[in-house]
Amino acid sequence: MKAAIYTQYGSPDVLQLRDVDKPVPKDTEVLIRVHATSINDWDWGLLNGDAVNRLINGIFKPKKMNILGSDIAGRVEAVGKAVTCFKPGDDVYGDLAGRFGGFADYVCALQNQVAKMAIGMSFEQAAAIPQAGMLALQGLFDILPLKDGQKVLINGAGGGVGTFGIQFAKQFDVEVTGVDSTGKLELMRRIGFDHVIDYTQEDFTQSGREYDLIVDAKTNRSSFVYLRALKPSGVYATVGGRVPRLLQVALFGKPIQWLTGKQTRIIVLRANRDLAYINELFEAGKLTPVIDGPYTLNQLADAFRHFGRAEHQGKIVVTIPA
Repeated sequence: MKAAIYTQYGSPDVLQLRDVDKPVPKDTEVLIRVHATSINDWDWGLLNGDAVNRLINGIFKPKKMNILGSDIAGRVEAVGKAVTCFKPGDDVYGDLAGRFGGFADYVCALQNQVAKMAIGMSFEQAAAIPQAGMLALQGLFDILPLKDGQKVLINGAGGGVGTFGIQFAKQFDVEVTGVDSTGKLELMRRIGFDHVIDYTQEDFTQSGREYDLIVDAKTNRSSFVYLRALKPSGVYATVGGRVPRLLQVALFGKPIQWLTGKQTRIIVLRANRDLAYINELFEAGKLTPVIDGPYTLNQLADAFRHFGRAEHQGKIVVTIPA
């Protein structure tokens, strides 16, 4: 089969399209013919080889995961003898949750790592959903369940988490503000944000406006900065970003809550937990993934470059045609 592999850390130029052995499913696995996948921050970190990902995947070169791609959508081709949930021909999607291997013609997944696709859902739409959709949903509801009348801000609103987050939030009568770069503001208005802020022109933490919940998909500033934009008993929830900033949230979250009554929390991804709910929203016409692309597997390096410039709107999706 064809797969995009990397044998050294670096820029997207290190990615190579090669012929590799087709995987064979173990007893509890399904073999999936991949039709689409998408790029996540974790793919980017593993490709570039930042300090944390080198500890996970080899200090000097990739050792475990040299085929990236965690979000996948495709058709089951074969199942292991202990698999009870799926059969060949089922269309499925999910987050491989650290196993990776999605940028290839075929991948094996544990049966609990995928779900059947919603009726009418395309492979491209399905591939955009798992990781960003879960983070958005869990960021909005796991700490401070939304209620009518609340004010919410999403930082990094034009990417995957933000474009899902606005659609989840608008299941309630809440006021949602989105923050991102100039080129994404039109999209953000179109998909339902009540207010949009261009971070290159305005610092929302200095505006005097306060929010019940801030969901941060960037986490590139100190968590203390966000406190002044939170209402009393408000919540700041980060779903990803720079490791030093995440560590700060982890270390100072409790003291901040004791001193101010405000919460700063890290959302630990529960992969694939809410795919059934997302299927319900999709089939009811209440959720539409925002797709950048799609690119093809031959264009994967270009797709990663686009991701690295942070210019993408929604999720960057890569198709893998038969």
